[in-house]
Amino acid sequence: MRHELDALEKNHTWDVTTLPDGKKATGCKWVYKRKLRDDGSVDRYKAQLVAKGYN
Repeated sequence: MRHELDALEKNHTWDVTTLPDGKKATGCKWVYKRKLRDDGSVDRYKAQLVAKGYN
């Protein structure tokens, strides 16, 4: 998760700003995944920060 956050900051993915009155920020969540080797053991862990989608 720290690696993903560092990459997002390095690429200037977002700007911190104040929200207008009556507005809410888009929600987000972390998605985690394990990458496995052919023998089933864990090769590495991946984390991705994604925006929540609303219909």
